[in-house]
Amino acid sequence: MAEPAWASETLVAAAVGGDAESIAALVSGSYPHVRRFAGALCATREDAEDAAQEALIVLYRKIGTLRASGALAAWLFRIVRNECLRRIRRPLPSAPAPAVPSAEDDVLHRVEAERVAAAIAALAPEYRQVLIMRDIQGYHGRTVAAVLGLSVAAMKSRLHRARTAVRDHLTCGKEQQ
Repeated sequence: MAEPAWASETLVAAAVGGDAESIAALVSGSYPHVRRFAGALCATREDAEDAAQEALIVLYRKIGTLRASGALAAWLFRIVRNECLRRIRRPLPSAPAPAVPSAEDDVLHRVEAERVAAAIAALAPEYRQVLIMRDIQGYHGRTVAAVLGLSVAAMKSRLHRARTAVRDHLTCGKEQQ
């Protein structure tokens, strides 16, 4: 396999040896390639940028442990891939717990939750599945599309239709009360 132009064997060897200028040149030369690769793998631009930066930090810190200079690109891209996968698997941040609700608030919340659950249950299965995965479970759009075997555009279309149907169901229910 040909070595990448941004990582000549002499540059990598000098960086592995601890030469600060070589390490800096290697990190800056790697960035566009690492960023492009991360952009193709990660779900969001922010995750891609974070994964690329994490890979470059690992490169900077652990370049001395690299055994074969020809393995730099594979090593670096594996770090990016693992970082993107880690970001996909991370749990979604949870909202802080609210103050203890009153009994009235609790009853109103339960009634509203029942109405929303009934609206979701009334959806066709293909719309319900997309809505639950995206809006309730919090999966990224690309992940939902991949799991369901849909294109991202088809997933977005189904999600829009599902949200509209739930909104219409809830709006009609309030008018009847």
